[in-house]
Amino acid sequence: MHADDRMIGRLLTRRELVALFGSSAVAAMAHRVSGQGRPPDVPTTLPGCVVQPQQTEGPYFVDEKLRRADIRSDPGTGAIKAGAPLALTLKVSQLLPDARCVPLGAAQVDLWQCDAAGVYSDVKDRNFDTTGQKFLRGHQITDASGTARFVTIYPGWYPGRAVHVHFKVRTSAAGNSAYEFTSQFYFDEPLTDRVHAREPYVAHTGKRTRNESDRIFKDGGPQLLLAVSETADGYASAFDLAMRSA
Repeated sequence: MHADDRMIGRLLTRRELVALFGSSAVAAMAHRVSGQGRPPDVPTTLPGCVVQPQQTEGPYFVDEKLRRADIRSDPGTGAIKAGAPLALTLKVSQLLPDARCVPLGAAQVDLWQCDAAGVYSDVKDRNFDTTGQKFLRGHQITDASGTARFVTIYPGWYPGRAVHVHFKVRTSAAGNSAYEFTSQFYFDEPLTDRVHAREPYVAHTGKRTRNESDRIFKDGGPQLLLAVSETADGYASAFDLAMRSA
C-alpha cells in the first residue's frame, strides 16, 4: 500500500496569507505552527479558526454514502473493529474574505481510515481484498454550528505512511459556491507509541513510519495534528477547520 502519496492541493503561500491576514498575523501564525508560541509584541489578528492545508485523497477513498456517526462497524455483519475508541469532533467554518469565520452548516464530512492492522475496507490491494466491507468509513452532515461528531478507533499503520485519518468536506450549494476540501489528521508520536504498544495494535509487527519521515506530513502536517485527550473508555479530540470561501 504505497500509492497514498500523490499530493493534491497546496499550502497557502506567504503572499496569499499576507493578503488575507496582514504581515503581523502571518508572523504570529508562523510561530504558532512551529510550536514557538506567540512572539512578543506581535499582535495576533487571526480569527478563531485557522486555514489548514489540503493533502492527498489517496487511492482508497470510496464514496459509500454511508451516513453514520459511529464508523467502527461493518454494516453488513455488525462486526466492530477492535481498537482504542476515538471520539472525534470537527467544527467546520467558512473563512470569509474579511477574515471572519462563520459556521458552515449542512456540509458533508467524510472520514475514512485503516484498522489496527493497516487495512482499509472496500478496496482490493495486493495484500488484501476487503471488497464489500465498509468498516471505518462514514459521513456526517454538519449542524447549524458547523459541528460533526464521529466515533472511530485510533488508527493503525501501514508501510510508508505515518498514522493518519483521512477526511473530506463537501458542500452541495449550487453554482460556483459549492466546493470540496480533502486532507488528513495526524497524531502525536509519543501517544501513538503508547497506544500501539497494546492490543490489538501490538500484533502488527514491522517498522512504523513516523511523522518526521512521512513526506506528506512534511507539507503542512504540523497544522493537522490532533490534540488528543484520554477519556474513561479511550480517547477524544476536537478540531477547528476553516476553509476559504469559494
